[in-house]
Amino acid sequence: MSAHHSSQPLELLAPAKTSAIGREAILHGADAVYIGGPAFGARDKAGNSLADIAGLVEYAHRFHARIYVTLNTILHDAELDAARKLAYDCYDAGVDALIVQDMGLLELNLPPIDLHASTQCDIRTPEKARFLADVGFSQIVLARELTIREIAGVRAAVPADTVIEHFIHGALCVAYSGQCNISHAHTGRSANRGDCSQACRLPYTLQDAQGRIVAFEKHLLSVKDNNQSANLGALIDAGVRSFKIEGRYKEAAYVKNITGHYRRLLDGILNERPELHATSSGKTKLLFTPDPDKTFHRGATDYFSNGRKADIGAFDTPTFVGLELGTVTQVGDKWFEMESNEDLSNSDGLNYLHKREVIGLQANVVERKGKVWRVYPNEPMHALHGLRPGLAISRNRDHAWEQALTKKSAERRIRVDAVFAETADGFSLTLRDEDGITVTSGATFDKQPAQHPAEAEGSVREHLARFGNTDFELGRLTVEWAQPWFVPSSLANKLRRDAVEKLEAARLKAWVRPLRKAAVEPPAKYPEESLSFLANVYNSAARTFYAKHGVKLIEAAYEAHEEAGEVPLMITRHCIRYSLSLCPKQAKGVIGVQGQVRAEPMTLINGSEHLTLQFDCRNCEMHVMGKMKKHILKAPPPSTVPITFHPRQPERQSKRSLA
Repeated sequence: MSAHHSSQPLELLAPAKTSAIGREAILHGADAVYIGGPAFGARDKAGNSLADIAGLVEYAHRFHARIYVTLNTILHDAELDAARKLAYDCYDAGVDALIVQDMGLLELNLPPIDLHASTQCDIRTPEKARFLADVGFSQIVLARELTIREIAGVRAAVPADTVIEHFIHGALCVAYSGQCNISHAHTGRSANRGDCSQACRLPYTLQDAQGRIVAFEKHLLSVKDNNQSANLGALIDAGVRSFKIEGRYKEAAYVKNITGHYRRLLDGILNERPELHATSSGKTKLLFTPDPDKTFHRGATDYFSNGRKADIGAFDTPTFVGLELGTVTQVGDKWFEMESNEDLSNSDGLNYLHKREVIGLQANVVERKGKVWRVYPNEPMHALHGLRPGLAISRNRDHAWEQALTKKSAERRIRVDAVFAETADGFSLTLRDEDGITVTSGATFDKQPAQHPAEAEGSVREHLARFGNTDFELGRLTVEWAQPWFVPSSLANKLRRDAVEKLEAARLKAWVRPLRKAAVEPPAKYPEESLSFLANVYNSAARTFYAKHGVKLIEAAYEAHEEAGEVPLMITRHCIRYSLSLCPKQAKGVIGVQGQVRAEPMTLINGSEHLTLQFDCRNCEMHVMGKMKKHILKAPPPSTVPITFHPRQPERQSKRSLA
């Protein structure tokens, strides 16, 4: 059906905290949306009901966009049956794929739903990627830390029909995804089970091996936010076909802005490269100008895409300071003045840095006075410590811009070409959409010559072009008749409405949901024969899976509370030594320094917490070492009581009872 059968699809994949935000993501240009279901979604505060997900699926499929549900926590044995039932419920709701981490799911009797390997699977090597493709994953989400060259290596190793998905925007976990247990060790809240306490955003003091202070109360494990805007073409060339935006905790304004931003960039590439096309239908028209700097971020980095860089850290603050706005010129008793080339608005959010602390304030009233702005803050001036002339002011909430995003901010329309023709007993209207789907509506009518022949065709065109609030907009309209006929506006409108209704139904009928990819036989061998706790094996089904694929030694996940000693709580490609210019490789060749810098362990201190940093220079990795707190170690391993999801089609329950 599709007009794109000879080109390769590109997918813009947006997050959704709720189904309403999911609709906005699609409206603003997303080809697919990922969203959490009622449970097991790796974001414990971003769950959605099956009814809401089913409604979002119905909306998405109008544009041939896809909905992916995250079922990507590691599962306790007590949760396997509930997870299996949820998979069936998602399938019944029309969901296009499940994003999973726990390999135990592959041992269950699942519906034939497409499976995507979550970034929590820690996909860093071509061998791991190939294995996941061979066991039945159609789409794999690579580790955020990979370079463009490494991504190309993965692409070369997997089958041609395996889609490479990569994060292009949003918050970055400093640890390899799936390789962070610090939250569970310190709080009992497991990141692998969707409840991260974000220890990486805390301030730490860094000591060297001799106990000397290297950095004092800096956010040394906090990195800037991902922004691959400048690398999209290179990522496409490396083989990425799904471009993922992080943010299932983000509100609608963020999703609208960032989705719109990348839609524009990808459309620009699609216009220049006819061998590529979007995976969904329709064109998005934005009613605002997207700007990634306007919504929450900790500064921008392209991370390791083009190799290791020293400036990836957000060490001063993990909060959003926004863009520098201007400089304070004068301070009064109830106001301050600042020079700025930007327009300010009442209720703008402003901030400044004082003694390494970000001080925030809200502009209650702003007044332009010549070249300066006078700002009356909501806070009393005496409470704004350190506010003085010469200080730089930043804005992290542009009130006027945000207000625009609370209103209708995008339209999405599918192009249709139309043919209006006379028939033996009346008239017909044929619509053909951009995917090649064609419908015809007809009406019996006693044809009469037009009283004003010169105006007849224009009148028909005017009425047939009124697609209003539908998903469609008219491209080319051809009028085929032997002579100009009288066509009442009511008849033209009825033909158009009937044809639109038929086209909507035909589009939904034409949508073919991808089925689960078959695993290769005999079963593929896992790249290693032993698995440490870092493989996150938390249930008997996962053990069975790995054993079937040649693994002989399988340790239990960290959440099983079998690791009492000091272990890597985080494994990161981010290296604090490198960021502070203390890396032995940086010193190599520097006269007077070469051989003097060694990667000795260092210590991170936050209150009573002491974490040892070990440096694996051969692999260019940092290991954050620590122990599980005793009271957590003694507590029962985490599990939840199985949940009833109220299936949409209870009659299928008998089929699901097969374990």
